[in-house]
This record gives sequence, C-alpha cells and structure tokens, in this order.
Amino acid sequence: KLIMLLRPILFLILSSISSFYQLGSEEKPTTTSPRGEDDKKAINLTILSYNVRHCSPPANPSLIDVEAIANIIKDSKAELVGLQEIDVNNGRSGVNLDQAAKLGELTGMYHYFSKGIDYQGGAYGTAILSKFPLSEQETIQLPEAPDTEQRTLSLVTATLPDGRKIRFANTHLDFTADENALVQAKVITEKLKDEKVPVFVVGDFNVVKESKTMQHLGQYFTSTCEANCMPTIPADVPKKTIDFILFSNNQDITVRAHEVLNQPTASDHRPVWARVSLK
Repeated sequence: KLIMLLRPILFLILSSISSFYQLGSEEKPTTTSPRGEDDKKAINLTILSYNVRHCSPPANPSLIDVEAIANIIKDSKAELVGLQEIDVNNGRSGVNLDQAAKLGELTGMYHYFSKGIDYQGGAYGTAILSKFPLSEQETIQLPEAPDTEQRTLSLVTATLPDGRKIRFANTHLDFTADENALVQAKVITEKLKDEKVPVFVVGDFNVVKESKTMQHLGQYFTSTCEANCMPTIPADVPKKTIDFILFSNNQDITVRAHEVLNQPTASDHRPVWARVSLK
C-alpha cells in the first residue's frame, strides 16, 4: 500500500528531473554585436565611402573643416576609404590646401587623388585612402554627356598584410540622368570584370538601388547592403540611398556588417561603412 501511495510522487520527481535535463540540452540563441562578428580565419577589412562636399559643412559653407572629416574617418576604423568631392589647391578651399594629402596625413593613411576637372586654379575630384601600401594607381576618365561634368574611376591595388592583393576603386557618377550613369557604369564593369583578385567599388553613384545603373552593376558586383538600405542623403534628414560599397561576385567575400554612420552635419551625405571577410 505504501508503494501504491508513493508512486504518483515518484512519477512527479522523475518527470521534473527529465524536464530539467531536456531544458539544459536545448541550443541557446546566439547574439552578435551590431557590427557583426569577424571570421577569425579570414582577412577582415573595414571599408568606408563618403561624399565629403569638399570638407565644407552645409550649415556653414564658408568653413573648410578637413579635421572634422579626418576624425570621422579615424573613428570609423576604416582601412580602405573612397572619398568624393575633394578639392586640391584651388580657390574654393585654399590654393595651398591639398585635401587628399591632408586627409592622408591626419589619418595616417596612404592617399591617391584622381582629378575630375580643373577648378578655380586647382583641381576637384575623388580620393582613395588606405592603411595598406598602394600600387598600380590609375585614373580612368568616364564617358561625358554634353554639358555634364567629367567623372572618373579611381583605381588602385592594395597589398594586404598577408601579401595578397585586392583592387579598390572609387567613383562619383553623373547625377543628371540614370542613362548617363549607366553608360559610365558599363565602362567600369568592362574595366574590372576580368580581374582575378577581389575587387571593391565604392562611391556616390547618384542613382538608387532600383535604377538601371545599379541593376547593371549587380551583374558583376554585390552590395554590402542587399535590402532595406538606410538612406544616405541629405545628411540631416536622409531620404534616398545613392552611396554604396560593392564587391566582386566571383570571390569568396562575406559581409559582416553594414551601416550608414550617424554623421548629419559634416557633409550633405552620410558615410557608408562596411566590414567584410575575405576567405
């Protein structure tokens, strides 16, 4: 009789023990930092694209604040940077101010400037900054529609710490029409499509992701932001996404994180930041 009375109690005890072990064996959910987890077996790169508006904040157009842009770059920890709208030794920003060289000096990075046009006694164009040594630097002039500004593709080879090489390109496409930007994009893909090493193309593309230009580029390159991309312009209240970081489709590259940095005042664009891993 005693055993009959204790049987329900023993059953409850055994059931509780079984449930405890089952709970302990369940897979725990994992969490990642907002900027993703690096692959420890890969080369991890931090990339930034930023239209800096000749280092002049929109709220104070008479001010040239190279230091503010340099601080944003340094805070981002970027190792490869594409900058658009750079002044070099011209009347607008200062005939003795080479913004590309100064930004390289302030950030401790190698620099390469690509002139788009002559401007006020100096030059205006784009720049690349790199923590890694640069070689094979070249500026490719892109097709120019009538009454539009000359645009370029700036292209370098960067040698990574393990000795491998990548190609890094920076551009600022025509803003007047998607058709013009598309013609320029086709020159870019023709130039880069047969590269055997990883290729990154960053810039102010002046078109949205749904455009014909970005659809064409998508045949050869992948964006670090595939869906629901945060807007990049205007910087104070962003409404449109026209700044991108792209990488070659035919390489083993993984996006660890993508952000549009909260920088609303230094330029009329917000910088685009990405962390990627190369197998």
